[in-house]
Amino acid sequence: MTATPARVVTIGESFRSTLALSPDTVKSFATLVNDLNPLHHDDAYAAQSRFGGLIASGTQPTAHFMALLATHFSQYAQPLGLEFDMKLKRAAHAHDVLTFEWRVVEAHWKASLNGDLVKLEGTAVNQNGETLVVGRSTILVMPKPQAQASEGAAR
Repeated sequence: MTATPARVVTIGESFRSTLALSPDTVKSFATLVNDLNPLHHDDAYAAQSRFGGLIASGTQPTAHFMALLATHFSQYAQPLGLEFDMKLKRAAHAHDVLTFEWRVVEAHWKASLNGDLVKLEGTAVNQNGETLVVGRSTILVMPKPQAQASEGAAR
């Protein structure tokens, strides 16, 4: 039995966003998620570390990376995250500019869930082209409810 073709997303679809890190955003995000590692808060401590300065909590780039899926697909559909596998390859430093990119590698219609079951692969790279995070995800992308879709069109 073959899978039913995707109805909402397109295999090969890709999208990206960027995030500029600053010392203030690194410190405030780490505080927000209760990551009290001094590498994210203490300039003097971080300067003496192997990193030579402040680095972002691993939760910061991964949260933005995951959120990009919801932001992108919610423009025309109703996404729901199901699985995420993130591999942190190198630290994100304060002052880095990160580029996140996802690509749809598999998708098929799942009638029992009323949506496309979608597998994606992605990366987060810094301004030097160095890979910081490699990600895989499985999400459900459902058609937008008609009332919500027509309200959005009327605005």
